[in-house]
Amino acid sequence: MKPLLLAVDSGNTRVKWGLHDGRNWLMQGVAAQGDTVQLEREWGDLCEPSRVVISNVAKVGIKASLSELLARWKAEPQWITAVPYQCGVRNYYSNPAQLGSDRWAALVAAWVLERQGCLVVDAGTAMTVDALSDTGEFLGGIITPGIDLMQKILVEDLGSLESGDGKFCDYPDSTADALYSGAMHAMAGAIERMATLLAGTLGRMPECILSGGAAQQLQPQLNVNVKVMDNLVLQGLLAIARETSETASGGAAASPEDSIGN
Repeated sequence: MKPLLLAVDSGNTRVKWGLHDGRNWLMQGVAAQGDTVQLEREWGDLCEPSRVVISNVAKVGIKASLSELLARWKAEPQWITAVPYQCGVRNYYSNPAQLGSDRWAALVAAWVLERQGCLVVDAGTAMTVDALSDTGEFLGGIITPGIDLMQKILVEDLGSLESGDGKFCDYPDSTADALYSGAMHAMAGAIERMATLLAGTLGRMPECILSGGAAQQLQPQLNVNVKVMDNLVLQGLLAIARETSETASGGAAASPEDSIGN
């Protein structure tokens, strides 16, 4: 049997995971953050991975609970942190390790897939919009509340507003629709402004690589070229794992085509 890699994206609200055999994802799953019962059930049926690579941006206690679940296997988990240079991406954060491991993995995946400058957007609990140059430099990025968090903040801080299931409208005529549409406009506007800024650097309008739970909702509202990619962080973890494996064995770095599986 081929060596198996378990990649885990532990985010603020969900845990995504995938089991890869070196060519394809054999299984993938998602659980609510903290739902150890579901992860216990799903991982209990997996073939034992030879490597485990994790991005965790949740609370410290989550890392401890994940470690307990992963202790069933011999492989020592590799907890990813952002570094100054990896997989062709250069990190210009003033403190490289301060960049979230999920953002770093997404940037790596986008670079390996595109090999040109682009915007990397993760529309989750928070939305991140990060800029890559044509030479793989992470130029910087922004963080805003995601669609649900943006509405929640307004409802909780302004007692006169009531939450509800809103929809996107050009001219909302209810509070629920106004909250939802406002959040969508704010997120789309942030992405489009960043696209304009990056266009000035690249000399062309960049493509937007969009992922995250709100990607499908957000895509129709964007006036930029968009490519929706599911599980971008998992793809980045796969590329990072392959490069670190090649480095450890003294072999050549994997080619772009080999670094991202199907």
